[in-house]
Amino acid sequence: MQARKVGIREFREGLARFLELSDPIAVTRHGETVGFFIPARSSRRASELEALRSAAAYLDRQIAEASVSEDELLKDFQESRRRPKVGA
Repeated sequence: MQARKVGIREFREGLARFLELSDPIAVTRHGETVGFFIPARSSRRASELEALRSAAAYLDRQIAEASVSEDELLKDFQESRRRPKVGA
């Protein structure tokens, strides 16, 4: 697999974006490769995303079974946040 070439300035400015990629990046300065960035979390990110999707599907099923709307849930949540905490 060929690494994508990115200038050091572009790499520095777009670091957050590059952290989300799964392919290696060759970092260059004046056209010369000065280093490589090899993401280490790509498989973990995929598993985290799948876990979130699974949790969202479970929540959707629970909401449907309870026959409540998202607006009702949000209202209940907001009201519970306004109540004083027990023991505080």
